[in-house]
Amino acid sequence: MNRIDKCFGELKAQGKKALVTFITAGDPDMDTTVKTALEMFDKGADIIELGVPFSDPIAEGVTIQKSSLRSLKGGTTLDKIFAAVDEIRKETDKPLILMMYLNTIFVYGTDKFFSLCKEKGVDGVIVPDMPYEEREEILPAAQKYGVHNINLVSPASHDRIKRIAADSDGFLYCVSSNGVTGVRSEFKTDFDEFFGLIKENAKCPCCVGFGISSPEQAKKMSAYCDGVIVGSAIVRIMEANGVNSPKAVGEFVKSLKDAME
Repeated sequence: MNRIDKCFGELKAQGKKALVTFITAGDPDMDTTVKTALEMFDKGADIIELGVPFSDPIAEGVTIQKSSLRSLKGGTTLDKIFAAVDEIRKETDKPLILMMYLNTIFVYGTDKFFSLCKEKGVDGVIVPDMPYEEREEILPAAQKYGVHNINLVSPASHDRIKRIAADSDGFLYCVSSNGVTGVRSEFKTDFDEFFGLIKENAKCPCCVGFGISSPEQAKKMSAYCDGVIVGSAIVRIMEANGVNSPKAVGEFVKSLKDAME
């Protein structure tokens, strides 16, 4: 069984919601990435997304854009990220996801990439610049190696929500608001309507992300779905603390998890 499926199954049995956290791999360096990921797992993260830096991360707001550029300037490569996954896997069997852009997979080699995902212990990928209608570009290889391709839906998906929700594995990434990633003080989406349509059609768990930045928001949003995703708020902490980030990030992650429980 894929670790993502196992994780959600265990959480459901306990009546709990998933906390999914994001950091950009290689920012400020790969050693800090490994230490921070392990600290997040220790302090309550259920699933971690490692962001693969890209030169034009179109789904990202300024905070993650800057972290991606810092990582690239530091020499981060996909091979180095897989090596970091090796180090994380020495300490934990919890789910790991790569959030990345399609061209990175193509350049690396689609079959080679998903083969290494299976070998190293990457359980899923999120590819925000790949439209659902073009998923066949990678889906056969992902399924061949048992890696979940995580679909996204947003309030702008409209009539497509039903189709995407009904044809998703691992979990459905529900984008809270139209636009890019980044901390938000308020949300204008009608979540009862948005998640009502999703829940009528989804065959897998649903998690909401883009803008959740406080324990209070995490608690509120977790009432709508099976989990919450927090990224930019954590990347901000990484930017402020550099190599000293693990402790500060761990404390923030614990506050999120405590609020959700």
